Amino acid sequence: MNLGLLIIIIIVGLYLLSSIKILPEYERGVIFRLGRLLSEAKGPGIFLVFAPIDRIVRVSLRQEAFEVPPQDIITRDNVTLKVNAVVFLRVIEPRRAVVEVFDYRYQTSQFAQTTLRSVLGEVELDELLAHRDALNARIQSILDQHTEPWGVKVANVEVKQVDLPESMLRAMAKQAEAEREKRAKLIHAEGEFAASQRLADAAHVLATQPTALQLRYLQTLTEIGVEKNTTIVFPLPIDILTGLTKFLNKE
Repeated sequence: MNLGLLIIIIIVGLYLLSSIKILPEYERGVIFRLGRLLSEAKGPGIFLVFAPIDRIVRVSLRQEAFEVPPQDIITRDNVTLKVNAVVFLRVIEPRRAVVEVFDYRYQTSQFAQTTLRSVLGEVELDELLAHRDALNARIQSILDQHTEPWGVKVANVEVKQVDLPESMLRAMAKQAEAEREKRAKLIHAEGEFAASQRLADAAHVLATQPTALQLRYLQTLTEIGVEKNTTIVFPLPIDILTGLTKFLNKE
């Protein structure tokens, strides 16, 4: 075997070794052969890519998350907010994700920013704070419609943070304080009403049963005696004072 043939064999062997590609389970290889897209994406496992005839573009099938930059939003009730969100997506069709769009991550980010502003600008502040799950689902549905032609699935969208102006925070704090004070006054009034009803019932019983009042007097004296007080308060019936007053007036 001459030297030239040995060199050719070595070159061919190195070329074949460099053509071997191995992709993990979560990746696919989109192959362009002489500039034309092959019908199927390669992987996972081992396969050959014959450069420079073939060019491979690796595409990850794992779910990705990226943060939407804070957006200035004016709600329907004219409240200015700063809102950011997190978008979760994954590639379903690797070939379309490479061919149909230049950079699916950048494109999705731009659509997420505009959709976030348009959707949240149509609702009031109270709806934004109370029905965030419904708004997340609406934004996710709109984004998924935009990214479906690229073979990209938007799995979820979460509004991450809502920054309120200081004046609005103070107003909300005052409103919450007023609501709590209102509830406290209502509870106190209900307690007074229930107590007055019980007192009226007790007065009715004492009026119909004179001996019950005397028993109540004795019970009060017993309670005072238990405390070992030096001062004794003796209840004096009002009828005695009334009769004494009439007697003194006659004199």
